[in-house]
Amino acid sequence: MTFSEAMEHVAQLFEAIGALVLLLGLVFCFTLAIRALRRSGDGRRAYQVLRESFGGVILLGIEILVAADLVRTVAVATTLENVVILGLIVLIRTVLSFSLEIEIEGVAPWRRAMVGGASRIRQATAKSGADPGVAG
Repeated sequence: MTFSEAMEHVAQLFEAIGALVLLLGLVFCFTLAIRALRRSGDGRRAYQVLRESFGGVILLGIEILVAADLVRTVAVATTLENVVILGLIVLIRTVLSFSLEIEIEGVAPWRRAMVGGASRIRQATAKSGADPGVAG
């Protein structure tokens, strides 16, 4: 196996992990929302928990998928065309991340201390009344 082939497999692994984070995160977020609904009886609160927690999951998934693209471009096929494509992908994902940050927080990210996707999930877990150390 060549180095390029190995790095292609690493990139594919990152992509699979990113997809898994999104899928399992969605299930986890619905679980948090259902707990919030049961505890408070307020559908708006449950929706807010779902929205905030899934926004964090999306941000985390995007970061992992960018890592896959970075590995693929830098280690597998470093051509000017691939670097430009990577730049466009990172630009699009950055705009998407900023949009999600603004949507979740209600304020531009540079106006607030940056909080990563994992912190958003932790905050949503706390808001749902669930014990963050216990899954399910």
